[in-house]
Parts: sequence; C-alpha cells; structure tokens
Amino acid sequence: MTIAKWCVLIACFLPSVTALPPKIRSPRQSLKDGKYDNNNPREWESKLIGWQKRAIAAHSNGYEALPLFIEAVIFAQMAKGDQSRIDMLAMIFFALRVKYIAAYLMNFGGLRSLIWAAAMAVNVGLFLM
Repeated sequence: MTIAKWCVLIACFLPSVTALPPKIRSPRQSLKDGKYDNNNPREWESKLIGWQKRAIAAHSNGYEALPLFIEAVIFAQMAKGDQSRIDMLAMIFFALRVKYIAAYLMNFGGLRSLIWAAAMAVNVGLFLM
C-alpha cells in the first residue's frame, strides 16, 4: 500500500480522534451529569463552549474536507502521476490537517484559514497531476 493510501486511511480517522477530547472532558455546565450523552449527542454538542465547541467544529470540518482529499489522491493515482510526489502531497495534506485542528483548538482563526487554504491547494496539486 502506498504512503498516500495510508494517509487517506489515517485521515479518515482523524475527525473521530478530534472529537474524543471534548467527549472525555465534558464541561459540567453542558449537561446535568456533566458527561457526554451518547443518546443525544447533538444536544450535548449544542451546549459546549470554548475549546470543546471548537474541537467539535474541527471534527465536522474534518469530515467536510475528507471527500476532496480522497478523490484527489485517487485521481492522481489513476492518472499515473509520480507516486513519490503523490505520497509527498498526501503527507503534507495530513500534516496541514493536524495543524488546522491545533489552530482551531487554540482559537487562531486567521492562521486556521491560511492552513485550510494551503490544504486545499495541496488537493488542487493532486488533481493537476
């Protein structure tokens, strides 16, 4: 399996990993028992504040960004692009997504937008191969 395919696989789990910390450390004010409510997760999410709310937003954005990345890797490989370049771009995309999550959690909106744009540019680079 290529490095790019590994990046796709790992990127598929990244949004779920992003949502774990707020579920583990739910704020007391979010629900009467102060814990994640698996029976009603949308209500629980709507009551989050601070970094936990941003983590859930990053989680949602991770799923939104995933289809384009997967398609870009598949199309680059179908076009028989240089595999080492595809692998490099896939690793860059993954690293940018990790940085995006960190910027989201730290509430650095401007930096987060720049990182998002760079990740989109990587996808375009994959598509152009």
